[in-house]
Amino acid sequence: MMQYGYNGLIGVLVLAGDIWAILNIFQSSASNEKKLIWIIVVVLLPVLGLLLWYFLGPRSGKSG
Repeated sequence: MMQYGYNGLIGVLVLAGDIWAILNIFQSSASNEKKLIWIIVVVLLPVLGLLLWYFLGPRSGKSG
């Protein structure tokens, strides 16, 4: 049997968070250049990029 443990679960959660961030970056009202930079940061630095985008990234303008 294959056992993945917590590392596999953490990896899946980070991947899901990165996909969520990228989709939100696409939907934001930021310029295309800023969107591209944020997407590159999130892809190259998955955990740090996700945290940076969450706290510093562009917002869609919707209050929720």
